[in-house]
Amino acid sequence: MYDVIAIGEMLIDFTVERVQEDGYPVMAAHPGGAPANFLAALARRGRRTAMLAKVGRDAFGRQLLDTVAQVGIDGRGIVVADDAFTTLAFVTRDANGEREFSFARKPGADMLLRTEEIDFSMVDETQVVHFGTVCMTDEPARATHKAVVAYARKAGKLVTFDPNLREPLWASLDDAREQMLWGCANADVVKISDNEVEFLFGCTPEEGARRLLETYGAKLVFVTLGKDGCCYANGRAMGRVPGLSGVSVVDTTGAGDIFGGTAVCGVLDSGKAPDELTADELRRIAGLACATASLSTTRLGGISSVPDPAEAERAAAALL
Repeated sequence: MYDVIAIGEMLIDFTVERVQEDGYPVMAAHPGGAPANFLAALARRGRRTAMLAKVGRDAFGRQLLDTVAQVGIDGRGIVVADDAFTTLAFVTRDANGEREFSFARKPGADMLLRTEEIDFSMVDETQVVHFGTVCMTDEPARATHKAVVAYARKAGKLVTFDPNLREPLWASLDDAREQMLWGCANADVVKISDNEVEFLFGCTPEEGARRLLETYGAKLVFVTLGKDGCCYANGRAMGRVPGLSGVSVVDTTGAGDIFGGTAVCGVLDSGKAPDELTADELRRIAGLACATASLSTTRLGGISSVPDPAEAERAAAALL
């Protein structure tokens, strides 16, 4: 049995270590992919996790398989493709210090995961199914994601969703909006960023959370606010938790995913349905998720940046 399985991309994130005199970056490779980062946070806290994904039969694909095994994520649902390379993501900074994403993915193996390659018995064996939209940019992976989510919902599983918008991957931002809204309408727990709330609804985090609860049927919403923490809401309570102060940020890659995995772990630890959590319980869950995500930014990478749970709990105690 699993606590959480996720479907989606596994890829290599290249992050800038330094910039050469000619302006070109020296980059380091790190294992990542939003759903994999999400599961790594859960596995770090002792939860049983598994991944449904597709990587290439190449050096990076082999390294990703080794990495998930090392961090305690079951990889039996990961398919190895002979006809596509493992996706590569390059994370740089623009003149204003904002992250810019470039992808080697035409196509990437993650885009080619087919429904017939899914072991649906793994869905039967889990409490929670998690997904995002990075692999919903193209077929056949889009249909595969929707088939897994539909199967999970019919089986009464808790479904969690993180849009994780990456604009360069979409041929049309209208299509991106449509798929993101589909995800919001088919999830019990939605973790979304303030930028994504602005993209979808053009409103404040609190207004976005309320719309997700009242219009799209979510039972629990977390809106991450970067260094400013997060907004949380269910039908019983709404509030905010600040981010950690004095953090020396090295790399924000995967921080939102690590927030999401830690928050879902908190929901499972509570033993309650998401819409039954009290204001105090939500604040504690959100505080630990914020602290864990903040600490992850002091390290490079996604999967490799998940902090020790005891360290995160100490930071959360100071935060709250």
